Amino acid sequence: MSEEVVFFLDVDNTLLDGDHLVADLKRYIEQEIGAAPAASYWAIFNAMRSELGYVDYLGALQRFRFEVETHADAPQIDPQLLPRIAGFLLDYPFAERVYSRAFEVIRHLDRFGKTVILTDGDAVLQPRKIERSGLSDAVDGRVLIYVHKERRLDAVERHYPARHYAMIDDKPSILAALKAHWHSRVTTVLPLQGHYALDAARRASYPAPDLTINDIGALVDIDVPALIGKTLATVEQTP
Repeated sequence: MSEEVVFFLDVDNTLLDGDHLVADLKRYIEQEIGAAPAASYWAIFNAMRSELGYVDYLGALQRFRFEVETHADAPQIDPQLLPRIAGFLLDYPFAERVYSRAFEVIRHLDRFGKTVILTDGDAVLQPRKIERSGLSDAVDGRVLIYVHKERRLDAVERHYPARHYAMIDDKPSILAALKAHWHSRVTTVLPLQGHYALDAARRASYPAPDLTINDIGALVDIDVPALIGKTLATVEQTP
């Protein structure tokens, strides 16, 4: 059955402070293994992010561990330290990093349509993050995780058919891709949170979203029917 409106919400730097997580992880890794080996880990992490298109902390840790144990020129550290880093990530207090009013936003949007988490990420840490943060329960388990969500929009639509969509995401590139795919069937919302959204040059290289807000909590004070109605009116006028 098709919904009237479905609200898609990203996770990292949209509902949850992903930059804070990275800062905490950087401090912990350097404390555990030292600055130079930590720099080697982050070099692998960044290379994998460029290769995969999403962040994979545990995947980078596994590749780093392989290099430590098999490459003579790799950092000379005790590989038994590395499972501690994995434990730090798996046991991280994700609930403490959920943005203020994020749960209130979900409840607010639920009054006008169905809320769904739509995010990119790996197959281990990303679902754990969403579950342990309480975000999965907040949307009644409606969670979609892809390698590249903007390339799976046909599948997304099969899971959640709707007359209209709204996407709340900190990445201007994602919002632009969804607008190019769904056109006036989607309302795009950019919260100015995290390094992607706060990069003015990055924002300027993509079409402006339908709405830009200072933070996710501002959605509680938005007239959602009016916002959606503007785009729905455009749909009605399209021959």
